[in-house]
Amino acid sequence: MAKNILTQKKFDELTQELQERKTTRRDEISKAIKTAKEFGDLSENAEYSAAKSEQEANEIEIARLEDVLSDVEIINESEISDKHASIGTTVKVYDMKFKEEAEFVIVSSLESNVLENKISDQSPIGKALAGHRVGDKVIAKTPAGEMMFEILEITRTGD
Repeated sequence: MAKNILTQKKFDELTQELQERKTTRRDEISKAIKTAKEFGDLSENAEYSAAKSEQEANEIEIARLEDVLSDVEIINESEISDKHASIGTTVKVYDMKFKEEAEFVIVSSLESNVLENKISDQSPIGKALAGHRVGDKVIAKTPAGEMMFEILEITRTGD
C-alpha cells in the first residue's frame, strides 16, 4: 500500500484534528450521553440515541485519522521542482477542446478539493500531467471523455 503523501501543513491539520477529537470532542460527547441518560428510559430517548451515534461517528473518524497518520510521507516543499508537474506544483494549461486556460494545483488524494482546483495526483488529469514539462501536450482519459491539454506554465505551489 502506498504511503499517504502530505504537505507539512496538512499533516499538522490532521494531527490537530485527531487530538481535538480524542480529547475535547470525546469529552463533549461523554457529557451529552451522561445528560441524556438522566432523561430516563433509554429505549425512547432521542437525545441518547443521537449522542451515541455522534460518539460512533467520532470514533470512526479517529480510527481513520490514526490510519492515515500511521503511514505518512511528508513532502519537503523546498525540494519540489518546477521543471515538471508533480505534487506540490501549480500547472497552468491550455484546454485544447474548450480553447481556454485552466490552472490546477496537484496535491495528494487527502488534500484534493475541486472547488479550489486542487486535484489529486491519482485523478485522471493529475496522472496525465505528472512528469510532463512546459510545452508538452497531454491527454487525460476522464469519465467525461478524453481531454487534451498543453502545459503553459509550472510553478511550485508554495512560491
